[in-house]
Amino acid sequence: MRAWGGERVSEAVESCAALLRTALDRDWAAVNAGRVEWSCHTTAFHIAEDLIAYAANLAGRAQDDYVPFEITLDEGTGNADLVHVIEATGALLAAAVRTAPREARGFHPYPFRSANREGFAAMGIAEILAHTHDIAEGLGLPYEPPAALPEFVLTQIFPHVQPGPDYWRTFLWATGRGELPGRAPVTEWRWHNNLVIPADRLTLQGITPAAARDLVAGGDGGFEWTEGGPFDGTREASSFLLKAYEGGVHRPEFGVFALVRREDGRAVGGMGFHGVPDEEGRTEIGYDLVESARGNGYATEALRALSQWALARDDVRTIFATIDRDNLPSQAVVTRAGFRKVSDDEEGLAYELGR
Repeated sequence: MRAWGGERVSEAVESCAALLRTALDRDWAAVNAGRVEWSCHTTAFHIAEDLIAYAANLAGRAQDDYVPFEITLDEGTGNADLVHVIEATGALLAAAVRTAPREARGFHPYPFRSANREGFAAMGIAEILAHTHDIAEGLGLPYEPPAALPEFVLTQIFPHVQPGPDYWRTFLWATGRGELPGRAPVTEWRWHNNLVIPADRLTLQGITPAAARDLVAGGDGGFEWTEGGPFDGTREASSFLLKAYEGGVHRPEFGVFALVRREDGRAVGGMGFHGVPDEEGRTEIGYDLVESARGNGYATEALRALSQWALARDDVRTIFATIDRDNLPSQAVVTRAGFRKVSDDEEGLAYELGR
């Protein structure tokens, strides 16, 4: 999957600047921006503040908080110069996204306290789209960005939101700025960057709907795979993730994870849940490894990490796996990870791990 983030940020900034330049002669400070409590001038500056903050956190690999600085406008900065500030800060974010390594992550509080380059790009675009819409609404101007921009945002950081009749209307609804037929109004919202679970030699990186779509189509999902990857099981699991997303029942924390080696950033397999926990707190887990990565204990390490993470949640009490009788390596993996065999029938061997 091509890394589109930097290009999409630039497109969003261009869309914002084009709209704002149609109203340079208006008094932005005298008009509120749509439904927000800020003036159009304050809202435009807020876009720039977000863009530079995201660029700094990604480029600086911030770990625990935002990089501690703020930007200010010179006294008397006019509308045209404020648009220039948005373009400049947008260019900095686009450059940070383009040059960041695929494995780079920086601090962001929602919801898992970090984001990768695609996440920062999507957050920046979300701020641009939402607040350009607010300004346009306040000034009484029509605004609709290119469809690829809200699509990028929704499939990257709104995995919990079912796609609607079109991406722009869905984005506005998801951020409390519009209505969709058959859906209740949104009064509180958060985006969701992908979850990353650390292990010893690996990180388990949540696969987004955008990545799943690419994997199903035969792409790499934005990951650099070791020789022979991704394996068929990862593509199949991604198809299930995509169906859940399109059906509005996807929960990212119970989705699919790519297993990525720390030493070289290469993905060696996939692991994930077959669905959310049932009423008794039971959920099924599955996994595969690229053939060239087998025999190194990666599956066992990842299974331990993901199982420990899941069982620490209030809604999970038991994790189970069903394995073919002739799949001796997989049986060894679950056994080493602490699972115990609980049944043997025509569907295969069932193993469980509980609290």
